[in-house]
Amino acid sequence: MSELNYTPLVLSLKVAAISTSFVFIFGLFFAYFFSRKSFFGKSIVESFFLLPLVLPPTVVGFGLLILFGKKGWIGGWLWDTFDIQIVFTWMAAVIASIVVSFPLMYQSAAAAFENIDIRLENAARTMGASEWRVFWTVSFPLAWPGLLAGLVLSFARGLGEFGATLMLAGYIPGKTDTIPMAIYFAVEAGQMEKATFWVIIIVALGFSTILWLNWWSKRSMRRFANDRR
Repeated sequence: MSELNYTPLVLSLKVAAISTSFVFIFGLFFAYFFSRKSFFGKSIVESFFLLPLVLPPTVVGFGLLILFGKKGWIGGWLWDTFDIQIVFTWMAAVIASIVVSFPLMYQSAAAAFENIDIRLENAARTMGASEWRVFWTVSFPLAWPGLLAGLVLSFARGLGEFGATLMLAGYIPGKTDTIPMAIYFAVEAGQMEKATFWVIIIVALGFSTILWLNWWSKRSMRRFANDRR
């Protein structure tokens, strides 16, 4: 344990924070749009969004490798045009986390927006509010509890992502060694004390995240019940 460094912790928090930011923005946009619009093929697109929930992480990672590898559709273009390599970098870990955690954010946000009473939004429109103002003053505040739940769960999922990250980012000490990676390769090397340390750290982070979410949800429900009295 004397040689232990905290790079995996720092990198995991960095990857989870960046990926959660992207997931929140895009999940918010798509969830609101899909909850208010109906069009041909909507179910197909939504099924595609949720696909990473049911696919093995290695399959997701393989698909990302096809897209972002040097000979991939996106990765090849980035390499030839900007000399940017995605595979085997911390950016690859971010992309993997975005893909696997997006369904959690989308599901939570979609449920939150669909549970909003549409009459409240229409009332704001009849008073002259623009769609942008309706969203930020009515829809977003009412959906916030569900959005926050999705945000927290997405962060926790990004923090613990392993399979897709291994396929796309690989394991490079000091560069792509997130906590799940550090645990796996510590066990492979027979460094059980080191692996146990990182297991305790990530369990504590995940448990704290879920505990805080449960506490906040119950507190919000009590406040809502008191406001209705």
